[in-house]
Amino acid sequence: MNLISKKICLVGDFGVGKTSLVRRFVEGIFSDRYLSTVGVKISRKTVEIATLEGTSSANLQLLIWDIEGQTKFKAIAQSYLQGAAAAILVADVTRPETLESLSQHIQLFQAVNPKGAIAIAYNKTDLMDKEHLAFLLKENAVSNPAIIATYSTSAKTGLYVDDLFQVLSSNIIEGIHR
Repeated sequence: MNLISKKICLVGDFGVGKTSLVRRFVEGIFSDRYLSTVGVKISRKTVEIATLEGTSSANLQLLIWDIEGQTKFKAIAQSYLQGAAAAILVADVTRPETLESLSQHIQLFQAVNPKGAIAIAYNKTDLMDKEHLAFLLKENAVSNPAIIATYSTSAKTGLYVDDLFQVLSSNIIEGIHR
């Protein structure tokens, strides 16, 4: 079985939970301590993905680039995004301004990687009741053909974190075998 390595970038405003999502996926842990990422932190995790035909599987090593949060005063270095097969755009459902930033993050990623796949993580859903969350997500729905999946995640509880990375990984593998 061959090992394929692909770069995935996590992009979003500061404090949305990008680092927490990576730690939950890679290490299976969560910490309430806020650690601001400076520049980029790269993590690795190998996942086994069944091929489209379902007759075999592939090992995909994810090189997960946790990129420092963007503010309106500081743009993400586009060089961090170069060569990424996909991106996870993260917003904090308790902070509406981070939801509004998603369109800008999509444009930035697509400018550097026009063929890259995008998944959206509406994070910190454990902090909001289901009715309000459903209303908020409906009001802030983002539409773009590059978006392959959206998930309401919680790095704290682990809700849909593995699913998010699995779907993105499967999409990468399918793209290789087309």
